[in-house]
Amino acid sequence: MLKGIKNKAAGDMIFDAVIAFFLLFAVVVCVYPFLYVVSVSVSSGEAVNKGLVTLLPVDLNFEALKSVLAYKQLWTSYGNTIFYTVVGTVFNIVFTCLAAYPLSRKTFCFRKQMNFLLAFTMYFSGGIIPTFLVVKNLGLYDSLLALIIPNAVSVFNFVVMRTFFREIPKELYEAAQIDGATEMQVLFRVVLQLSLPIIATIGLFYAVNYWNDYFQALLYISDGDKYTLQLRLRSLLFANELN
Repeated sequence: MLKGIKNKAAGDMIFDAVIAFFLLFAVVVCVYPFLYVVSVSVSSGEAVNKGLVTLLPVDLNFEALKSVLAYKQLWTSYGNTIFYTVVGTVFNIVFTCLAAYPLSRKTFCFRKQMNFLLAFTMYFSGGIIPTFLVVKNLGLYDSLLALIIPNAVSVFNFVVMRTFFREIPKELYEAAQIDGATEMQVLFRVVLQLSLPIIATIGLFYAVNYWNDYFQALLYISDGDKYTLQLRLRSLLFANELN
């Protein structure tokens, strides 16, 4: 019996060691590119061009970093992206919750039809040109709202949140209704209180998508003062390639 316990303990230790190794490897893979970029930014141009920078800076030189920090349009683009990400994420979470809650309830009329129409848009969209014409005719062109309103709800995120709402025990809904709660009170006082993990997850999905996206800004933004960070970086890269 003691021998079996020892064998089990040894197996657990080996398993923990393997897991720790893979986690350490994942950390290195994620952290190394960030450290490399920081090292390149404070190394001399000659060292970078010769490929001497691997992990630590070579021939410390802060001129490139100073030039970037002095570039005012970059900070403007940062502000636009932060506004775009924060406001857009809040906007998306609100509308996703308002769409997912009623369509998760079996008592909601036309539930199946609405779910079908939303799922249909995952496979067939209106296309870039019709969407562009709609945005332009609504007067949203060259506005940061053009990056938020057309993407008010991601159907994939809606499906994930709707599925989570369906898993909430129906007895909680019935208890709240017996106490006289309206549907909005059930949503805000019961459902959303139990759904903070999924809200945080969906919010992270939306925020990362907003922060990394440049294609929507490329379509709908022409004023340089309204450029997002990704579009600004892309325009600088494109200008350097032309030169």
